Amino acid sequence: MVADMKWSRRQLSLMLAALLPTPGLAWPSSRASAALAGPGMADPITLTDVDGVLVGQTTRIDRPTGCTVVVIPAGGTGGVAVRGAAPGTRETDLLRSENAIDQVHAIVLTGGSAFGLATADGVMRRLQETGIGLAFGDQVIPIVPAAVLYDLGVGAGGNAPDADDGYAACRAATHGPVESGNVGAGAGATIGKMLGGGRMKGGLGSAGFRFDDGTVVAALMAVNSRGDVRDPHSGRLIAGALASDGRTLRNTEATLLRPGSASRGSAGQNTAIGVVATNRTLTKAQCNRLASVAHDGLARAVVPAHTIFDGDTLFTIATNRSAEVSSTSDLDRIDTAAAAAVANAVIDAVSQATALDGIPAARDIGTV
Repeated sequence: MVADMKWSRRQLSLMLAALLPTPGLAWPSSRASAALAGPGMADPITLTDVDGVLVGQTTRIDRPTGCTVVVIPAGGTGGVAVRGAAPGTRETDLLRSENAIDQVHAIVLTGGSAFGLATADGVMRRLQETGIGLAFGDQVIPIVPAAVLYDLGVGAGGNAPDADDGYAACRAATHGPVESGNVGAGAGATIGKMLGGGRMKGGLGSAGFRFDDGTVVAALMAVNSRGDVRDPHSGRLIAGALASDGRTLRNTEATLLRPGSASRGSAGQNTAIGVVATNRTLTKAQCNRLASVAHDGLARAVVPAHTIFDGDTLFTIATNRSAEVSSTSDLDRIDTAAAAAVANAVIDAVSQATALDGIPAARDIGTV
């Protein structure tokens, strides 16, 4: 009976993700783009350097897509800011400052467009099994906001991540450094679709800052943007809309500023989504404001950002493992670090991405 049993490639990938207890321990911590190194970044920082945060990922092998799950086992204060005009989200109203619940236990970033929201069901199931969530009588209810990006047009078929993928990613969550590139929610991500020509490979990236007083601020980004990606440190384009030779970047911003130019629709095929986390103690209102400020970093690295066909969404988490904000200067530093971490995470995502399904990556055209 056992000898005759056949497993699909997808079943095997899910079983492997579930059986590996700490896959993140084997992940490389170095990043390709040395240009990102700045104050507070002597060593590469990823989202899991924030005390109390774990990250797990599932990458499908039947089609390039997947999900990335940020788990906060002890709970954390959450916030969100949606700046794109075509979002796909779950539980974002709950995070508004005036609403009652101020704690989240996981955040899901996923491919698959609206279908991918099903991954959050699997995350909730796994968290409930382990007793993580808000206690209501004899029930434990995990609070799991989520955001999606559109990657259904990459690879054969339109399969989307589902609840089993979310469950496996949550089970695989670890404190290890976050893998970047063609993984998790970034597996099928593409960028540079605003001019309607050649696009390039996006991906998943992470970056952050650690300060002498123990403050850590870090970001995790899945980059599937309609616009180009530009290094804000040098102003140099790294990836985006390609000319007909397949190697020259057209520069979407400069093209659109010329008289007589026009963009293309690419409706529903875009979106950058991410999470910013800190170990500091913040209120829900402060988390929501931090999410808003963090979008500054997205706009520095993605040009144009927040378009009518992007659903750009950033979540924030404060794990409350360190001191409350004590001064305006303290808050200014956290705000500044959040925006910079988001920009750096975007660059990390495209720097680590590799060519897929005939779509070239930045490393293929020599920009990283």
